Amino acid sequence: MAGPRLQHAAMNVPPGSQEKVRAFYGGILGLEEKQPPQSLAHLNLVWFAAGEGEMELHFRPDPHPPDGTDRRHLCLVVDDLEDYRRRLTEAGATITSAEPIPNRPRFFCRDPFGNLLEFTTIQGDYRMAQ
Repeated sequence: MAGPRLQHAAMNVPPGSQEKVRAFYGGILGLEEKQPPQSLAHLNLVWFAAGEGEMELHFRPDPHPPDGTDRRHLCLVVDDLEDYRRRLTEAGATITSAEPIPNRPRFFCRDPFGNLLEFTTIQGDYRMAQ
């Protein structure tokens, strides 16, 4: 079985800075903007394709969530999502569910150092399922 592969990195940006994000990452760095899933439209995200296949950068306008949680994270693509859920649960990780994205079953947990990790399996293009 292949090991985990990075699928995206997500970062917080100041509210109202979406155009600055587009100017820098799209204009200066030349990344192609990608429409986020409609199920996440309420978050005002800006996504870019970043590299081969499904590699992406996500930007969320929310620098300091009110409850103190940080949503910056790494997303790892795995072949067998349930195997990773089992392994992480057995290791004592707390698994949390996520808002659904078509063709992307996924869950979150924190590593031993408190870093947020997302695990997903890509079953197809989410845009085709909307």
